[in-house]
Amino acid sequence: MIIIHAKMSVKPEYKEEFLKEIEAVIEGTRAEAGNTSYELFQDPKDANGFVMVENWKDMEAVQAHNTSPHFQSFIAAAKDMLSAPLQADVYQGEKLN
Repeated sequence: MIIIHAKMSVKPEYKEEFLKEIEAVIEGTRAEAGNTSYELFQDPKDANGFVMVENWKDMEAVQAHNTSPHFQSFIAAAKDMLSAPLQADVYQGEKLN
């Protein structure tokens, strides 16, 4: 399993637009075959800080997501909306039962 924490800092004037754009990414991503979880969280100490916590079947699924139309559209729009480059931390894990 691949786990990604994608941290985003949004310009205050773009927050509403960001939330609208990210909703389309969430919907499209959750429909992808290799995605097992895709959740957006807001930083409780920063109203404009967000993290997307992603779980993927494997790296091939991540690569397919990165080239998907909904993700590419978001990346293009995010250039104006984010106050800093998106920071992604990628982990390899396995579920323990």
